[in-house]
Amino acid sequence: MIAFDLIGNTPLILLQSFSDKDVQIYAKLEQFNPGGSVKDRLGKHLIEMAIKENKIQQGDTVVEASAGNTGIGIALAANHYNIQAVIFAPEGFAEEKIAIIKALGAKVIRTEQALGMTGAQVAAQAYEQSTGAYYLNQFESKHNPQAYQSTLGKEITDQLDNVDYFVSGVGSGGTFTGVARHLTAHQVESVIVEPEGSILSGGQPHAHDIEGIGSEKWPNFLSKSLVADIIKVSDEDAFNNVKRIAQQEGLLVGSSSGAALQGALEIKKYIKQGVIVTIFPDGSDRYMSKQILNYKE
Repeated sequence: MIAFDLIGNTPLILLQSFSDKDVQIYAKLEQFNPGGSVKDRLGKHLIEMAIKENKIQQGDTVVEASAGNTGIGIALAANHYNIQAVIFAPEGFAEEKIAIIKALGAKVIRTEQALGMTGAQVAAQAYEQSTGAYYLNQFESKHNPQAYQSTLGKEITDQLDNVDYFVSGVGSGGTFTGVARHLTAHQVESVIVEPEGSILSGGQPHAHDIEGIGSEKWPNFLSKSLVADIIKVSDEDAFNNVKRIAQQEGLLVGSSSGAALQGALEIKKYIKQGVIVTIFPDGSDRYMSKQILNYKE
């Protein structure tokens, strides 16, 4: 086995302090991937499919827009397959993720914070056109949800005999879509969690402190038929949950995990019994510069 083989097959654990005899909440711990997040699965799949489809070969360059974790996953996979990676990342996100991308050998080009991920995507497309690099385009690629359907989704049903609800944040929409597609055959209701300031359930977009999830437009490959409900989560609830998860479960997770837990707890309020599964996408170690464990203290 090599490090690259560690992507996937992450632990699924019962969150004891947030569960009871009637309703159990389980979390998939994606920080156990070698790059530290669920996006390792995506980086691996995007690179492998580009090679399979003869879009790239050894020595070529790929380009992507990413706030961090997808960039890390792409850098890992690019290293493994001797591909060069260039990541366009908006200013304002946790610097630890940028440092990790660079440590893995990828080039990082920062874009204007006010333009958000849309600005980074435009810059990545322009880079493709001017250099001939291959734009992986996680936000529109059909391979994005495919990266999770047969891996993360199947792992959940392999690890648990029964699941009633699946709750997950949405950024590009790939994780939710892929897992929800798999779980549909198992009669599971799939629920989206989004930060206040994301637009999936309506309203105007605005800045939020939760990283890694939230959308400025409805993701291209996210079918509304997969979505049973959408739950809005405040920054305060998400970051308070990060501290609660650390103190009560001994897990150090990121703010999107805190948001995911809040979504699961909202579902728990209105069901009498059942099993809820969520995704904890990454760990808190890459957000220490943002004072993740001391939010607004």
